Amino acid sequence: MTIIQFPKDMKWGVATASYQIEGAANEGGRGTSIWDTFSKTPGKVVNGDNGDVACGSYHKYEEDIEIMDDLGVDFYRFSVAWPRIFPEGTGEVNQEGLDYYHNLVDRLLEKGIEPMCTLYHWDLPQALQDQGGWDNRETIEAFLQYAELMFKEFEGKIKHWITFNEPWCVSFLSNYVGAHAPGNNDLQLAMNVAHHLLVAHGKTVIRFRELGIKGQIGYAPNVEWNEPYSNKEEDIDACKRVNGYFMDWFFDPVFKGTYPDFMVKWFEEKGAVLQIEEGDMEIISQPIDFLGINYYSGGVGRYKENEGLFDHEKVDAGYLKTDIGWNIYPEGFYKVLTHINENYGNVPIYITENGACINDGVENGEVKDDRRTDYLKQHLVALQRSIESGVNIKGYLTWSLLDNFEWAEGYTMRFGIVHVNYRTLERTKKDSFYWYKQTVANNFFEV
Repeated sequence: MTIIQFPKDMKWGVATASYQIEGAANEGGRGTSIWDTFSKTPGKVVNGDNGDVACGSYHKYEEDIEIMDDLGVDFYRFSVAWPRIFPEGTGEVNQEGLDYYHNLVDRLLEKGIEPMCTLYHWDLPQALQDQGGWDNRETIEAFLQYAELMFKEFEGKIKHWITFNEPWCVSFLSNYVGAHAPGNNDLQLAMNVAHHLLVAHGKTVIRFRELGIKGQIGYAPNVEWNEPYSNKEEDIDACKRVNGYFMDWFFDPVFKGTYPDFMVKWFEEKGAVLQIEEGDMEIISQPIDFLGINYYSGGVGRYKENEGLFDHEKVDAGYLKTDIGWNIYPEGFYKVLTHINENYGNVPIYITENGACINDGVENGEVKDDRRTDYLKQHLVALQRSIESGVNIKGYLTWSLLDNFEWAEGYTMRFGIVHVNYRTLERTKKDSFYWYKQTVANNFFEV
């Protein structure tokens, strides 16, 4: 038996996102988002599912906070639906939307739970998409207006702010791969969007500082780890490119003020040219207070000519997989975190998402999701290893509090430590919930 002990000041939490849990899509003055449009486009989401009802958290947030109170967490990471605040993206403020988030935050604070607010978790107002979305630099200014309003409204209540969740997903997955809203297939467009997101992030950090807001601000990229199949140079380079796609492209500009040359050249060979305006890199590279990291999976890869965008093929090395088909690869979690520490300095890190899709259902009032508990144990061991190795980990927030609308997978994939019956919206705490509760209370667990 080994005891995995965490530092005394370690913070624990859970995370969600607005479109995935709130529902009430046509209530409270909320405008339309790109996910409303995308999910109602035939063939885009499994079973034609959408977020109109989701988990009903817009109406059931107090019940969800009671669940978190029972769990004993320090942090709740949630996101604000931009269309609830500015239904048209800019212009008139929807007071009813602001009131909803004030009620949510006030209730959290009453329970001693610290709110961690993500400003952008993918629900761009459709009105802005109609004007070019993130390809249009005017969207940067619209985001800045929205962010400033939120900072002023919630100063003193919210002390941890995240500008963007998973910019890789917003740019490449959504505009090159086309799997997420708005569903484009254009590498140049994806690159433009990625750059504009980083400019918007930097401008938001600058505005946060100018306003003198008390608290901390960062962003939350999603990362993977691709381990070379062999020590052949071509395998190493192929994996470096894929890791660069997720990490270097979104880290170097913020921490080093430049894009990685090897990636810029590779994209140019594929016909996509980086378009930077004067002053952009200085804006992007504003110092941040913390880095959010979202990690789920990784694996082994090797060189294969003309395979995908990076001449890289994934190798099935026999890892167990979660029910969404992703490798269970905790070693990659450790490697990602130590890589970040070595390449970008001792930046304070919150694990803003980490969790497993395990689709076990309710039987006799219980959900025996042992595979999720095993996943969490393995990844928390990797996290503790990274702490022992000098990585500046401040907290861990598991994904997710609730089973929810899993984007293009609709309601077919469950990531929650609390089961949601999508017909009745009944919540059932899973076995993994009780394991996590004990870990949070003890600040250690045994393996």
